[in-house]
Amino acid sequence: MRLRDIIDRIKLPFRKEKELFSSLYNVMGFYPQDISFYKQALMHKSVGRRNEKGKPLNNERLEFLGDALLDAVVGHIVYDHFPGKREGFLTNTRSKLVSRDTLGKLAEEMGLKRLILSAGHSNSHNSYMAGNAFEALVGAIYLDQGYDGVMRFMKKRILARLINIDKVAYKEVNFKSKLLEWSQKNRVRMEFRMQKQETEKDSGSPVFKFQVFMEGVAGESGQGYSKKEAQQQASEATLKRLKREPQFIDAIFTAKSERTKMEEMPTMSVPDTEVQQDFINTQEPSQPEAVEEVKKPKPRKATLSEEAQSEMEEFDLSDISATPQEKTREQIIAEAEAAAFENQ
Repeated sequence: MRLRDIIDRIKLPFRKEKELFSSLYNVMGFYPQDISFYKQALMHKSVGRRNEKGKPLNNERLEFLGDALLDAVVGHIVYDHFPGKREGFLTNTRSKLVSRDTLGKLAEEMGLKRLILSAGHSNSHNSYMAGNAFEALVGAIYLDQGYDGVMRFMKKRILARLINIDKVAYKEVNFKSKLLEWSQKNRVRMEFRMQKQETEKDSGSPVFKFQVFMEGVAGESGQGYSKKEAQQQASEATLKRLKREPQFIDAIFTAKSERTKMEEMPTMSVPDTEVQQDFINTQEPSQPEAVEEVKKPKPRKATLSEEAQSEMEEFDLSDISATPQEKTREQIIAEAEAAAFENQ
């Protein structure tokens, strides 16, 4: 091997180290003190590396640490930014700022996604990987710069440049409509049942608690200072449960199957086929010569039963269609809301 090749191979690690320092500066706005924390933060478990003791070397532990720090730091920032706002508003705002989708988008916008080391050929398909790397980066910053370093990074690099905290806070995510739309498309009966209504001792504000029921199967509960807030929280929690628990979906559709099977059974008795012989006079006249001419009974007009009448009233030509009528998303949600609240 030539001397020049040996020199190039010695320089290569230093060149890569310098490139990583520069890339991290572009992402974070400062140079690391201990680069080893950041190397680990960017190492996905798929690489399969181990340390000298044989233990896995990846970013999962730093991800755990960063997740806890983000809740604390972002909660602190939101608390200071919105003085006087209730706990529910603050919690909702923090949740949107640290959601997996938000962190994944941030990792992409900052250029962090390109630095992740994984066994795959491309990280573009995995937003979860990017979001996890962001959390691990926060954990690395904490170990390298302390809590104040994480606070500076989130305030100056993230909230000052990439996120409008006011726009995020007041952006309404209608989980209730999403859940109603899902249930309507799957022809699942859904309702919100109020579990309790009480008044806070300190503020005197009313507090509501609602629970979602789908085909009679209990979903998640939500609590808030208004019915809308409580139902939104219950809907969000139920949507998350639908995603992570296939058994929950199975229980709902099993209950739906039982309900539809019962609806297909006869709901009224079969009419009697025996004809009443009321047109025959069974009484003999006492004096035949004085028998008056029997008047022919007037033919009875056929009458509909109340049930048949109601069916006729509900029936119209719009019910006859060769193809199902397409409904807009707004019509689906409106009909679902009407069905969900008809018993409240």
